[in-house]
Amino acid sequence: MKHSFLKTLDIPLIIITLLISVLGLFFLKSATYTYPSNYLIKQTIWLILGILALIAVLKIGYLRLVETSPILYILSLFLFVLILFIGDPRLGAQRWFQFRFFTFQPSEFFKVVLILLLSRYLAYYPHSLYLNRGLAEGKYKRNELKEISVCGCLTLLPMLLILKQPDLGTALVLGFIFLIIIYIWGARIKYLFFIAVCSLLSLPLFWHLLRGYQKKRLLVFLNPDLDPLGAGYTVIQSKIAIGSGGLFGKGWLSGTQSQLNFLPEHHTDFIFCLIGEEWGFLGGLLIILLYLFLILRAVRIAALSKNRSGKLIAAGIAGLLLIHIIINIGMNIGIMPITGLPLPLISYGGSSLITTLCAIGLLLSVDRENRLSH
Repeated sequence: MKHSFLKTLDIPLIIITLLISVLGLFFLKSATYTYPSNYLIKQTIWLILGILALIAVLKIGYLRLVETSPILYILSLFLFVLILFIGDPRLGAQRWFQFRFFTFQPSEFFKVVLILLLSRYLAYYPHSLYLNRGLAEGKYKRNELKEISVCGCLTLLPMLLILKQPDLGTALVLGFIFLIIIYIWGARIKYLFFIAVCSLLSLPLFWHLLRGYQKKRLLVFLNPDLDPLGAGYTVIQSKIAIGSGGLFGKGWLSGTQSQLNFLPEHHTDFIFCLIGEEWGFLGGLLIILLYLFLILRAVRIAALSKNRSGKLIAAGIAGLLLIHIIINIGMNIGIMPITGLPLPLISYGGSSLITTLCAIGLLLSVDRENRLSH
């Protein structure tokens, strides 16, 4: 039984996930070497809990979780409202529930919930081109637009609540998940273009909704020297850290920007800077290649899935990982604005780590279901 169970699992996906996670602990040890708190022990505990969550998701199966997604969605909305009143404020944001031994960030887990919900809804409505074959073109347009609009509303409401926290990075991720899923579902390019145009036209309104420090982050992205000792400080130090690493890096525990604490948040959002400084261009390239392999496995699972919801879930998770990696590494090297998105499986943080491992569990479940159906 054990042998046959292993045959239904994507072993390369499991190996690459564990490898990145273990490397994350290795990098975190260096990032927190001079810190008084033992972040490494906490992250190791979260990694173990995340692996248990992955196994639980795999055992439950993605089909059952898809059916419970409306309940999870409503519960998440309730938590988003509640957190505005009793959440733990940190660094100008109110995104966490503080308990005695741990903190909980609902918006991290909601990324997976949204993937499940949109996949559930669109799986019941196959693309209108196939659903209405032989019907009038007007009927085809009307159905497709309605389904996209419903998914848009399901995404927009939590986005607004998350922006209120405020959490610009997560709100952008939810929007990207929405676009990826409706594109894989079969939405025509003109509708995606229309959504993009509407988003651009709403930027002036969006700008007025941002907090002062968020506006500063966007302005210093265009010109870091605008506030070199304030909002632009982290961007400048991150570029120095990565640039000083050269081809091979300075060696483990030998980074000056990180070990001397010139670089803020180098154990969370800016841990890639530490990788670049201590392990150089080749170390950073290795991490990017490992992530590329992980995403390609997710794309492969999506392409091979015979179940509509399974295909959309795998594509959504591939998009989730991709946007996190692009934005995080981009802001570390100064080509993206700072948004506070963690590097999957590497950055310190329990909510992010456990959520990512649950997402990997969903990928394994989709792939396993597909193998069993053959």
